Amino acid sequence: MAIAPTAGDSPITTSDAAAGQPWPPESRGWFALFAVVFATFITFFDQTVFAMLAEKMKGSFQISDSTLGFLLGPVTVIAYVIVGIPLARLVDIFPRKYVLGASIAVLGTIMALGGLAQSFRQLLGTRLFVGAASSANGPGSYALLVDAFRPLRIPLVFALLQLGYIGGSSFGNIIGGQMIAWTSTMPETVSFLGLPIFNWQLVLLMVGAPGLLAGLIYMFVKEPPRRSPVAQLTAPDATLARKFAAFMGWDALKAIWARKRVFLPLFAALALSAVESQGLPAWRIPFMARTYGWNEAETGALLGSLLLVSMLAGIAAGGFFVTWMGKRYKDANIRATAIIFACTTVTTILTPLAPSGEIALSLMALGVFFGLAGAPAQNAAIQRIAPNEMRGQVSAFYLFMFTFFGALGSFVIGWVSTYVVGDESQVWKAILITAIVFLPTATFFMWRGIRPYREEVERLEALGL
Repeated sequence: MAIAPTAGDSPITTSDAAAGQPWPPESRGWFALFAVVFATFITFFDQTVFAMLAEKMKGSFQISDSTLGFLLGPVTVIAYVIVGIPLARLVDIFPRKYVLGASIAVLGTIMALGGLAQSFRQLLGTRLFVGAASSANGPGSYALLVDAFRPLRIPLVFALLQLGYIGGSSFGNIIGGQMIAWTSTMPETVSFLGLPIFNWQLVLLMVGAPGLLAGLIYMFVKEPPRRSPVAQLTAPDATLARKFAAFMGWDALKAIWARKRVFLPLFAALALSAVESQGLPAWRIPFMARTYGWNEAETGALLGSLLLVSMLAGIAAGGFFVTWMGKRYKDANIRATAIIFACTTVTTILTPLAPSGEIALSLMALGVFFGLAGAPAQNAAIQRIAPNEMRGQVSAFYLFMFTFFGALGSFVIGWVSTYVVGDESQVWKAILITAIVFLPTATFFMWRGIRPYREEVERLEALGL
């Protein structure tokens, strides 16, 4: 039930003042798209490879599953919650290519610093800043590309943007598994720059370096002129407290609460599903190792190939399905998502019960297929009912729920493994328990949201919106 970035995440607006403004040469836009796709690839490649090191980190630092789960997820959103959203505001103030270049370069540096960590606390410290460093990537990328291409090109551009996510996630498993296998042939500890490190930490050093290259590529992007002025959040004479509240999204929260009957079921469904859908990837390697005896290279080779196919197919199938449903139902976005949620629920519950590793990985890939198939409909639903004047902020809160609760997912599974199951070698039971608890509940809320969503669409249509 993952949400992939889609064109619906960033509404396209052009001010009257920009109506006569010439568009930049399209060749510059394609290079900017290449820079964004490459940086997105590096971001998800790093995330995927780091998760693949789970068993190595657990063994080297002798930590419990609950602690491992905290490292793999929640720790990355702590800094994001504190400084991530304000940092994203830099996109509206400074040239976007510099903000994006600095973000990916810092992200790569943080990953590499993890390769030099001399203790678990130091490794934990590096992960604190991952979320903050990447917080400007999404908003900055959309803002840059919308000004670099004519509106008719944007659907194609945003579709191509998916290649970074798909490539990073799939090749992260394939290449990451081989890198881990290579370092496993070395002594348990090696020396790097005079520092003793675990052999697997060399992987972090290697995957961090391309982030600097991605940052350098952004420096060659031609910054397109902004085609609309930066929106004022409040009146110029507003009090400092009022400006701060608007900056932090208070007005958007009020708009959401005013339509809580339609918004809350969707937010609840997203949050609950994200716990499992985003938590499970962090536990794929431990699950496969402890349940079937597969190592990182074996898991990554098959899973990466399956994910590449399933993600491409999922995005295509999801767009076709919601379009087909849209010809029949006014509530097509939520109705389609609810059906896909139900399919994901069944697939995810069956995964830890699979009799073989091959079947388990196939079910994981099928779950990802359904997750990406549901992304276009979820995003489109929020865009359809969000007030136009604050659509960006409402969307930001919706995606924040996905990011925040998704990051908690790895900790929830680890906590269940340590304190509920009690036997960490049977992590499959923790995955099964969380799937049974969270996914049917998420599906219920999504089904519960069909009628309110349909009525809200009908209300908007009556107003001519």
